[in-house]
This record gives sequence, structure tokens and C-alpha cells, in this order.
Amino acid sequence: MKAILFKFVLLISLSLFTFNTNAQKISGKATYISKSKMELGNWGATKSEGEKKQIAARLKNRLEKTYVLSFNNTESNFLEEEKIDAISGATDSWGGYFTRGDHYKNISEQKLVQSQEFYGKRFLVKDELYKIDWTMGTETKKIGQYTCYRAKAFVPSSELSWYVFSWGDLRAKTNKEGEEVEEKLTLVEAWYTPQIPVTQGPAEYWGLPGLILEVSANSTTLLCVEVVINSDDKVAIEAPDKGKEITKKNYTLTVREKMQEMVSNRRGRRG
Repeated sequence: MKAILFKFVLLISLSLFTFNTNAQKISGKATYISKSKMELGNWGATKSEGEKKQIAARLKNRLEKTYVLSFNNTESNFLEEEKIDAISGATDSWGGYFTRGDHYKNISEQKLVQSQEFYGKRFLVKDELYKIDWTMGTETKKIGQYTCYRAKAFVPSSELSWYVFSWGDLRAKTNKEGEEVEEKLTLVEAWYTPQIPVTQGPAEYWGLPGLILEVSANSTTLLCVEVVINSDDKVAIEAPDKGKEITKKNYTLTVREKMQEMVSNRRGRRG
């Protein structure tokens, strides 16, 4: 009976959500900590615990990051706070080629704008927002002062990592018979709070009836550690505007072609 009552109340909340967000102007800033588990695979199995700790220390800038989400009812931008490497005193320029750039979402226009840089060239990626098909549950937990509800979704892996590349990506996505391999799906778990009635969230995540305060996918978790709410929409939210305009698909093709060129040049020097 309690479960039926909860679902009934949730349905009412969802039906009124659009009205509420239009009637109540909200803006704010949320700070998120991103933590990723270090996966060393078979190579890591040959390393001692001491060596693994040294590797983790050197990769800390890539495994632990801080982001700020500025948002209102319809727009948001998601920016990383740049860190200086504690060991070398430098920024992670090479790693920056394969990480998320400044990220802007416009919910009302279903628009994504993201700045990326690769080998000194700036790109302005413009595309449609990917709509996540969330399944909302009844589980709750507290994140800070906010009561959050759990939601899950299966999302095409390419939608979450189109800006991330590895040398393995250069291999054709076909099996031994030459058939195209089916797109992999990633399980995403999010915790959102209706107490902040905006359909925003960090990174690629959005579309729930409340701000997403925690989200996990693969080995990475984004957790909100601070929220500052304004009762108006005065927080400045601007989309990136510099770089060559390109779609997500064409950006992926461009980077892979450049990486393939690098591999070919290296083989040519060896020969």
C-alpha cells in the first residue's frame, strides 16, 4: 500500500514539475567531486602494492577532479577546476586532450555545446542533447541536507565517452566475421532531489525531476559536496563560443584520424 501511495505521489510530482519549474525561477552553483577507480588490468597484476600507490599518486589529477555546475531552470554549464600536479608542478596537458571540456546544456532547446582541444586546435562541439530514459525507484538517502531518490538508466557508452580516446579505439569495431559489434550500454545510477526543482545535473546527466546530486557510471562517481541556491536566475551561464564548429560524430572521426596518422608516421620512422 505504501509503495502504491509513493508511486501516486511521484506521478503527481512529475505532472506538476514543468509547471513548477516555469513558475519558480531558480539558479545556483553546485560543486562536485569526481573520483575514479584505478584500473591497471593485467599489467597492474605484475606490480607491488608500493608501486601501485606510486602510480595512483601520479595519476591523482586524472582520478580525482573538482567541477562546478552553474545552473538555472533551462541552462547549465559544467566546468573543471584546473589542478596543478603535486609531483611535477605541471598541468596534465596530454590527459586534457581526452577529458571533458567546458560543457553547456540548454534543456529547453535540447542543445549541447562543448569545447574540446586536441593538439593545439580548438573545437566547438554542437549537437542535440541525448535524452536519457530513466527508471525511477523508491529508494531514498540523504546527501547533505537534501533527501534524494534513486534512478537508473542504461545509456549507450559512446554517449558518455565520445570525447575519450585510447589507442584501442583505432581498431575496427567488427568481430572476426567482419560484422559490426553491437553498441555497449553503460549502467548509470543517479540520486536526485526534488527539493531543488530543476531538471539539471553534472556532465551529460539531466532529465530527472530535481537536481542530480550524485551519479555513478562505470568506475567513476560524481558527488555534490556543496550547493548554493539563489531565488532568481542571476547566475551567469554562458556557452563556449570559440573553436571550429563540429558534431560529436565528426569530432570523434577527426581525432581518430589524427591518432591513426600518428601511428602511421611512427611506423614509417621505424621502417
